[in-house]
Amino acid sequence: MAAKLPEEEHPKQAFGWAARDESGVLSPFNFSRRATGEKDVCFKVLYCGMCHSDLHMVKNEWGTSTYPLVPGHEIVGVVSEVGSKVEKFRVGDKVGVGCIVGSCRSCHNCTSNLENYCAEMILTYGAKNYDGTITYGGYSDIMVADEHFIVRIPDALPLDATAPLLCAGITVTSPSKKQEALGHLGADSFLVSRDQDQMKAAMGTMDGIIDTVSAMHPLLPLIGLLKTNGKLVLVGAPEKPLELAAFPLLMGRKMVGGSGIGGMEETQEMINFAAKHNITADIEVIPIEYANTAMERILKADVRYRFVIDIGNTIKSTTEFNLYMYFNF
Repeated sequence: MAAKLPEEEHPKQAFGWAARDESGVLSPFNFSRRATGEKDVCFKVLYCGMCHSDLHMVKNEWGTSTYPLVPGHEIVGVVSEVGSKVEKFRVGDKVGVGCIVGSCRSCHNCTSNLENYCAEMILTYGAKNYDGTITYGGYSDIMVADEHFIVRIPDALPLDATAPLLCAGITVTSPSKKQEALGHLGADSFLVSRDQDQMKAAMGTMDGIIDTVSAMHPLLPLIGLLKTNGKLVLVGAPEKPLELAAFPLLMGRKMVGGSGIGGMEETQEMINFAAKHNITADIEVIPIEYANTAMERILKADVRYRFVIDIGNTIKSTTEFNLYMYFNF
C-alpha cells in the first residue's frame, strides 16, 4: 500500500513551512493534523520562536532529521477547540507548546514530573508519534496536542515575547533551580570573554556556569573560570563532540553535566513566575517569508534578539503565497 501524503494522513488540514532536505531551505507545505481527541487541545498558532535547534534539525546536523520537516517548538496561540475530557483549558485561552508533545506518563521520570527525560518522549517535531506518523512543529497555522503537554499563558504575558520561554527560558531555568549560586555564561558573554584580560581576572571565581552555546567552542577556558567544586552545565548541543580534558577537572574537583529543557510542571511554574515578575524575551518579530534569511543569520551569529515568527499575520496558503511572491518579487 502506498504511503499517504502528509495532507492525507489526518482529517485536519494544516499549512506551514518545511525543509525538504539537508539544504535546510524552508518553503510552503501542505500537511494535516489529527482530529481533536477527547484529551486534546487544538489551537491557532499566532507566534513561533526560532531556536538554534531548528537550524540543526533542518540541516540534519544531528543526524536524526526526517523530511519533510516542519520546525518550531516555541509555539503560542489561542485555543480553538478542546476535547470532551479536557479539564484545564477552554476555547479562547492563551496557550503554548514547547519541545515535547508526548511521553509514556508511567515511568519513574514521568511520575516525577520529568517527562523530558522519558525514554518514550515524543518531540514536538521530527519524531514518530503514537500512530507512526511524523510530528510537525510550529512553523504552521494550527497545533493539536494532549492537554498534559499544553502550557497556559497568563493574560499578563504578550504571546510573541513569551514564545522563546518555552524552550530557551525553561532550558536555563531548570538547571538554575537545581544548583546553588549557579552563574550564567551565554553566547554573548562567551564571545566577550575571549578578551584575555577579562578571562584572566575571572579565573577561579565562579561557582557554576550554564553554557548555552550551541556551536562548536572550547570548554577548557570555561572550566578554568570555575572554583573548586564548581559545575559547568551544558544546555546547548553543538553538531560535533566537544573536547573535554580530564586533568583540569581532577585538579579542582570540578564537574561537567548537562540539562535538557524541563518537565511540564516546571515549565508551567516558570511561565507563571515570568508573568508575576514581568519577564519576557527580547525579540525580533519577523514574517514567515524571512525565515530562511533568519536561519542564515543564526548560522552567522548575526542575531541580537530572539527571532519570533509572526505566524498569525504572515503565514499563507500555497495559493496565497504564490500570489504574494508574484506581486512582491
